[in-house]
Amino acid sequence: MSIDLRSDTVTRPTLAMREVMGSAEVGDDVFGDDPTVARLEELAAGILGKEAGMFVPSGTQSNLCAMLTHCERGDEYIVGQSAHTYLFEGGGAAVLGSIQPQPLDQEPDGSLAFDKIAGLVKPDDFHFARTRLLCLENTTWGKVLPLDYLESVGGFAETHGLALHLDGARIFNAVIASGKSAADLAAPFDSVSLCLSKGLGAPVGSVLVASGSFIKEAKRWRKMLGGGMRQAGILAAAGIHALEDHLERLADDHDNARRLSQGLALIPGLKVDPVQTNMVFVDASGDQVATLSERLQDQGVLIGGYTGGKMRLVTHLDVSANDIETVISAFSEIFRA
Repeated sequence: MSIDLRSDTVTRPTLAMREVMGSAEVGDDVFGDDPTVARLEELAAGILGKEAGMFVPSGTQSNLCAMLTHCERGDEYIVGQSAHTYLFEGGGAAVLGSIQPQPLDQEPDGSLAFDKIAGLVKPDDFHFARTRLLCLENTTWGKVLPLDYLESVGGFAETHGLALHLDGARIFNAVIASGKSAADLAAPFDSVSLCLSKGLGAPVGSVLVASGSFIKEAKRWRKMLGGGMRQAGILAAAGIHALEDHLERLADDHDNARRLSQGLALIPGLKVDPVQTNMVFVDASGDQVATLSERLQDQGVLIGGYTGGKMRLVTHLDVSANDIETVISAFSEIFRA
């Protein structure tokens, strides 16, 4: 079996997760009758310190439901230039919600500078879109938003009349790296999307958490977007198992990413960025780069494409410490040639 470093979305359900899925109590969730979905939503909301949750098929739909709930047609949201909600979600907020994105470059630590945000908030004038929402991401490209930034962002948003949404697809990686609770990291935000199908290892799904009134409105958007699911408890059971059994083990992924970065940094021709969580970004030079992906695949190692000229290597629950040594050896052999 290949060692797949393309993303932490490639994880497969464990045997224990499959067993709880198979025995899940189900009902029609569109009617509100699925007890396992209800339990997942309550569990996720509680962990993040919010009143209510909504189970959806994907992180993209979760973020979109949040933006559609926060904003009206003709409103604007401010977002990072390389944030997932702007770059990798098909322009859904603009296409389906007529919500104008206002992107800006992220700082080296992944944050959006307050002075730059303030300069983009539009005046209350009918010539302009109404700036309603600030979207942040944690983690973002493997980086954890600084804690002092999170302590200040709520007051900043209130001063400028902005709602706050967090794409927290990998918020539990931020929890492990920061030592703070998920509720602490989520506290400044009006809504948070968390993903179950990345490092947590569930096969499908995300949960949007917020106030009860917000989630009630978001469920209207979920229905319009085709996200209402029937006997979804089978999937929700995997999410419950992930939240109850797979959070602490994310530390193993971080350890493996650090070991991978240390090993690769010793190879001539490779330059490795500092690692905070489960992502390793590598600059490669030399004649080997053009065929690197193919040559690694020949040795049973899968990598993704390049972003900004860098390889992204992602560790997850299907990558062991022994696998990391195999990957380092494979890179060493290629760049020694």
